[in-house]
Amino acid sequence: MTALLEVDNLRISARNDDDELTPIVKGVSFNVQRGEVVALIGESGSGKTTIALSSLGYTKPGLEFAGGEVRLEGEDVITMTTDRLRSLRGQRVAYLAQSAAATFNPALKIGEQVTESAVLHGLMTQEEADKRAEYLYRALELPDPDRLGNRYPHQVSGGQLQRLMAATALCGKPDLLVLDEPTTALDVTTQIEVLKAFKAVIKQEGAAAIYVTHDLSVVAQIADHIVVLYAGEIQEYGTADQVVTRPSHDYTRRLMNAVRPPPAAGQGDETSDAHHRKAPALEVKDLVAGYGGVKDGMPAITVLRDVNVSIERGHSVGVIGESGCGKSTLARVMAGLLPAAQGQVLLDGNALEPALQQRSREELRKIQFVFQMADTALNPRQRIDHILGRPLEFYHGLRGEEKRRRVGELLKMVELPQEFAGRYPEELSGGQKQRVNLARALAASPEVLLCDEVISALDSIVGANVIELLKRLRKQTGVSFVFISHDLSTVASFADEIVVLYAGRVVEQGPTNAVLSPPYHPYTRLLISSVPELRVGWLEETMQTQEAQAGIDRLVTLTEKGCPFFDRCPLSIKGTCDEETPPVRRLSGNHSIECHRSEAEFAQ
Repeated sequence: MTALLEVDNLRISARNDDDELTPIVKGVSFNVQRGEVVALIGESGSGKTTIALSSLGYTKPGLEFAGGEVRLEGEDVITMTTDRLRSLRGQRVAYLAQSAAATFNPALKIGEQVTESAVLHGLMTQEEADKRAEYLYRALELPDPDRLGNRYPHQVSGGQLQRLMAATALCGKPDLLVLDEPTTALDVTTQIEVLKAFKAVIKQEGAAAIYVTHDLSVVAQIADHIVVLYAGEIQEYGTADQVVTRPSHDYTRRLMNAVRPPPAAGQGDETSDAHHRKAPALEVKDLVAGYGGVKDGMPAITVLRDVNVSIERGHSVGVIGESGCGKSTLARVMAGLLPAAQGQVLLDGNALEPALQQRSREELRKIQFVFQMADTALNPRQRIDHILGRPLEFYHGLRGEEKRRRVGELLKMVELPQEFAGRYPEELSGGQKQRVNLARALAASPEVLLCDEVISALDSIVGANVIELLKRLRKQTGVSFVFISHDLSTVASFADEIVVLYAGRVVEQGPTNAVLSPPYHPYTRLLISSVPELRVGWLEETMQTQEAQAGIDRLVTLTEKGCPFFDRCPLSIKGTCDEETPPVRRLSGNHSIECHRSEAEFAQ
């Protein structure tokens, strides 16, 4: 059978300022059949996205095709005319970017955007496109398919928006989908719903897909074949089962080893109490926070309610939960970026002013934020020595040679060469930029680091290296961490305590080993069971579980009464869980669960 797409000895080069060409894709060959998903995996910089984009006859600025062919049903897209490519893109080949939120126009209704390309290309009338869109909403298991098109992007969840991006790409009935990290930014429960929907629709439509990702556990669930890439060359190419269960190349095995096991007790390192103090490094008490005007002590949009969290000196607290549960809002309140409506934030036992502007320079120094996206957090027009030098001047008054020496020490601390001081962010890889992002926070000599999804955009190997770096820094400096992540396996390996948030409430918290061992809160059990495992067939098995069938992709809303998890909980008690605030049950040590069920009941 003739392949839908044939990539034959593809070579792509980068042209530098001296007009010299550097090979970055070096003779890559693979095929994609109809109804098949071929995954491209490898570290950042391996050429995954560059190769995938070649199926659209496209290269990023500064790159150019150097040889080989990319044939779509026998026709080479590399040599196509501009007009021919225009008819190809969005019709026969559709591209799905990583961020659905950045793809959709917030001012236009969803239906207009889903059908726009198909209508503009003359593939169908508006009426036909609307019917096609409604069919796809149902196929992708989206809620209220009859009226969904009349909503705006902000009126649906992140996972729903990601599936709507798939509907947009599929509306024109393309032959090939290019999926570029489409689930990287999603929490675990949403991710498996999206994966299930993508896999089902690709098969139903008879389309084919190229799936770009660095997440091997995801690959194992959706791919038929896997192409393992390193530095623009194929290291291994085979069926998903072959590559996952019987890898033949050392590099593939290295990727496998970087995948963290499913979260469980006993995965983390024991934390020293060498830096222990009487008062916690950071604490929040009875916190209520949200957005909009505050009336009678309650914000117009309440995100957090009655939150209590304590972070000991030199310890790390992992904050987990689905998108929208309040994780980032909690960090913003701690940092003073969002004043709380009620409650207190305490630093070393002393109450802080709610707003950043009201805090002293010394208080600002002690709490530093490490943002998720180093690409946007670092000024592209400033050299690394300037980026690291500003907090040294502001907090410590360092200048001249003393500042240069300290910049060098910070680079060494995050394991970067001294010569990086003279570079710009664009000259660094994603992992290197994240290390600079971390070094900038460390320049203040903080007591607490607020890390918000700091490894979510990194490949498994680089992410694992960053986590090991954070562990070493914790031991060396005694700095405390608030570690926000949807990657439960990473949290299990790094955090001393875990706080589980659902709809703005703490439903479970305690030492990591206790939280990850039965008995669990039903929601914690759902999160743990939703972490993909590195084996083929896991997705299908998981979708048959009690937790999944209770409703993975429901709208998460904070409730004034009852348990917010009520309508998704397989253990809920009608008339109790929906009406009464659940009690806090103290288990062993500092482990607590907020639930109406007894310990024996939710341990089952």
